[in-house]
Amino acid sequence: MSRLGPPRVVALTAWDEPVTSVRHVDAARADAFDRLGIYTVEDLLRHYPYRYLDLSSVSTLADARLGQDITVVGRVHDIKVKRPRPRLSIVEIAIVDGTGVLIGVWFNQPFMANRFVIGERVAFAGKVEMDFGLKQIKNPFVEKLGADDSTEMLGRVLPVHRATEGLTTNWIRRLVANAVEDFAAVPDFLPAEVRVRHGLRSLSAALRAIHFPETSSDIAEARQRLVFEEFFILQIGMAMRRHVATIDTPGVPHVIDGPKRRLLSDDMPFILTDDQTRAVQEILEDMARPEPMNRMLLGDVGTGKTAVAAHALCAAVDSGKQAAMMAPTEVLASQYAGKLGPMLDGIGVRWMLLTGSLGAKVRREALAAVESGDASVVFGTHALIEKDVAFKNLSLAIVDEQHRFGVSQRLGLRSKGASADMLVMTATPIPRSLALTLYGDLETSYLRQRPNDQTPRVTTEIVRKTQRKAAYESVRTAVKAGRQAYVVCALVDQSDVTEAKAAVDEAQRLEREVFPDLKVGLLTGRMKGAEKVAVMDAFRAGEIDVLVSTTVIEVGVDVPNATVMIVENAERFGLAQLHQLRGRIGRGEHPGTCLLFADARTTESRRRMDAIVSTQDGFVLAEYDLTLRGEGELLGERQHGLPTLKIASLIADSGVLDAARSEARALIAADPVLGLPTHQPLHDEVKKRFGAAWEWVSAG
Repeated sequence: MSRLGPPRVVALTAWDEPVTSVRHVDAARADAFDRLGIYTVEDLLRHYPYRYLDLSSVSTLADARLGQDITVVGRVHDIKVKRPRPRLSIVEIAIVDGTGVLIGVWFNQPFMANRFVIGERVAFAGKVEMDFGLKQIKNPFVEKLGADDSTEMLGRVLPVHRATEGLTTNWIRRLVANAVEDFAAVPDFLPAEVRVRHGLRSLSAALRAIHFPETSSDIAEARQRLVFEEFFILQIGMAMRRHVATIDTPGVPHVIDGPKRRLLSDDMPFILTDDQTRAVQEILEDMARPEPMNRMLLGDVGTGKTAVAAHALCAAVDSGKQAAMMAPTEVLASQYAGKLGPMLDGIGVRWMLLTGSLGAKVRREALAAVESGDASVVFGTHALIEKDVAFKNLSLAIVDEQHRFGVSQRLGLRSKGASADMLVMTATPIPRSLALTLYGDLETSYLRQRPNDQTPRVTTEIVRKTQRKAAYESVRTAVKAGRQAYVVCALVDQSDVTEAKAAVDEAQRLEREVFPDLKVGLLTGRMKGAEKVAVMDAFRAGEIDVLVSTTVIEVGVDVPNATVMIVENAERFGLAQLHQLRGRIGRGEHPGTCLLFADARTTESRRRMDAIVSTQDGFVLAEYDLTLRGEGELLGERQHGLPTLKIASLIADSGVLDAARSEARALIAADPVLGLPTHQPLHDEVKKRFGAAWEWVSAG
């Protein structure tokens, strides 16, 4: 491949042309690009290398040090295919360079033997290991340099782009070079003053350097620009959404030190933690302002979000307004009513519970109380956002476990009041960088401290199948002591395609074979709302000793007397789920024991099991999960239409994220809708990257 030629200046709109506009991209190659999600010129230019082969820094085979990631160059000396046992093939390619020998090894990829020819020059890149007295690189990246003594490739840094069938890395490199030469020289949409302030390259220069760097510093500087750009665009969109949500909609300046809230503080049977006190202060300060509040409360399991929310509810009541608290399940909504209801009764605040399972007469009475304003606080589920629900003067909307609701549902509750304050809560710890990315339009408050708790409340153990009898004995011992237990299953009904235990069958088996003398109950997500509430009420009242359940108990269920949990097939659950599940025990005066039956066959599942045993800090687990799974998977699960991060890393680039967020907020404060002519290119880029999500970015 030749060096890049001089750039040809084009309009940014040329990037929207189909990928076939790039030289030498015919229909067949376009079909191959389609498998990589590349459809336009911009998609190809944004198909960044995932690694580089540094042929400017090549080690001799003699100097290749064990444990290091290096690049070596040699001639193919020998090709072997071994089959030590059925269903296992090993390809070994030996290369020499006059100073030594190194073996490239591939497992169960026999076709690799056909890719090499004795005598041809190749570059291998990877981590050097020692095996059977010889240096090896397992599954090395390979670049063919030809059989002659040409040095055209040497001394260069070669990009390695992800390839697919019908498009090798070499071909993609050539086609990207064509795209860079013909289309990369475009006007920059980042404001010049922002680029200067942060020492960022122009877009054109960054694209040329990221794909075809001359040095390693080229890569670092190009990446800095492109990472900043991705975070900046995302934060601009979030800041715009935050602005639009409050523009021309003056909020309610709440009374934050009124009589109801003072009574609540006096009547609370415990002292707030420092984290709770700080969160209450941040929320109340927001509520006192004349613009609507947009805040997220992130609390680890057992850190007391409910107590914090109670202060916000009372501030709304003290202001002569109404407050609504929406939960994702009837079980949780009923639990909040049961927990906060008596506290509100004690200070003279009338409240209502509104769910889908209410009878017609009770529902009519509840709707009338809400519409007249007689009910100052309303707990409920999705039923709160139904058309026939009308509030007299809703000024505070609280959404619990907000990630279980869509944007339209959260905004649907808020729209029930004129410029209502919004507080969203979650007990799923989220790393700060991920929170800023997904919820950049919200201010955040964190709860990490557990009330009156200086020691671990739950001991978590991995148990083997042979220890099942001992695990059941732990349950029996707890019940004899007056406690209760959960048995959690991944499935509701038995599946023909998995050996995982199912809740329905397991409940029957435990009741019949293991605990015939105990009261065994069943709770699954398929049960009707009223049935689930009835089961939880019975469990809470001590009428059930052992509750067999699916993950329906994961969110917020609070039964202080439950001290033992058995989780079947724990390897099937994510870290966040396991952390939430074990948070259901040890919530009272007695500590808990969580027993995980896990068949952890993969390295990742073993690491997850080790992590859940080693720490009870949900935020530590969240950071670990982000590192282990990568932000790509987590963003894919939660991003809901936000711009894709193609090069930025929430793990490695958190400092850049902070800088981009600060710049974005300052820019939107000065030009809230990017209406200045100099900001038109940025406006167009933000709109394009947000795509279908632009409607709620620009409409609040």
